[in-house]
Amino acid sequence: MAPPVPTLRRERLLWKAGASRVAGVDEVGVAPTCGPVVAAAVIVRPNCRQVRGVRDSKTLSASQREALAPEIRRRAVAIGVGAASVAEIDRLNIYHATHLAMRRAIARLGGHDHVLVDGLPIAGFEADVGPYDAIVDGDASVYSIACASVVAKVIRDRLMARLSVRYPGYGWEHNAGYATAEHRAALRALGVTPFHRRSFAPIREALAGVEQLELRFQALGPSFEAPPAADPDLEPVAALAW
Repeated sequence: MAPPVPTLRRERLLWKAGASRVAGVDEVGVAPTCGPVVAAAVIVRPNCRQVRGVRDSKTLSASQREALAPEIRRRAVAIGVGAASVAEIDRLNIYHATHLAMRRAIARLGGHDHVLVDGLPIAGFEADVGPYDAIVDGDASVYSIACASVVAKVIRDRLMARLSVRYPGYGWEHNAGYATAEHRAALRALGVTPFHRRSFAPIREALAGVEQLELRFQALGPSFEAPPAADPDLEPVAALAW
């Protein structure tokens, strides 16, 4: 079955009510075990023509997203991008960090009248961003949210590809940080990087394994030396290449 095509129905209702700067907001990177969570906010022109092919970014290939993103940018009134770092994710939890990234994206629009956000209602969100509607599966049904989905996904995938050059072996250039079999194997072989989310279960498990190794090293006495770190940027414990 073909994926649904988003429409401008929700935007048109708001345009008719006098809200000309309607922002669609979506995020990417909630489930991966590493990297930031990234959000985008997109304001489209009232009564615009939709960019053909735009839909929920999860239903598009990487090449399709890369082709659509510049056209979305060209036609948009404004685009804002925000992110929450790995440190913020671990400190706040992914739920609150995601909403922080959304608020940052909206703040970079240069003003807006109304927000359409993908997902469930967010406690305290209206106090920060003003009037908004939360729409479950909004990235599949609302055009401006779908545009934001594509923009955010392209930006985050490019970021993960750049990080993969610095930390090769984890497959970030094609798994975007998800806990694939390849990524899990790399965690066992290469350890945990500074860009891994230590509050996520697969990373906690990897770190727990390292702690067990440390206890074994200590039991062997001071004459035993641990293997050298695979990368000088890795933390000493996480860099044990076992």
